[in-house]
Amino acid sequence: MAIPRRILSERRFEQFIGNLLILGVTLATILVLMGGFLYLIRHGAEAPNYHSFRGELAEFRSPQGVATSILSGRRRGIIQLGLLILIATPIIRVTCSLLAFARQKDFTYVIITLIVLFGLTYSLIGGYS
Repeated sequence: MAIPRRILSERRFEQFIGNLLILGVTLATILVLMGGFLYLIRHGAEAPNYHSFRGELAEFRSPQGVATSILSGRRRGIIQLGLLILIATPIIRVTCSLLAFARQKDFTYVIITLIVLFGLTYSLIGGYS
């Protein structure tokens, strides 16, 4: 008995999404570990200053600032890039789901997925406006 084409297509899509999530988390982990290791090599012996609080530097508050930081050789930029990839992974997953639902013409799920995608995107970039 042959497996229907629709089921094979759904299985391939599920496999693609699974691989996408694995790739995103793995890449993020490698970048954070590499950046953390390089950061500790340079700053590991420094004593922390707990007497005053300094917020995150302005260059790490936007994706453009993170890119600039990496290009200038800052190790914290590598860590921040890993964290941005970790945050972007579910957004990419939801975007792929949106395209799959649109292709299947399942408009109820298209609307729901658009709402979820809007919420994720707003939470990521809404604070930078």
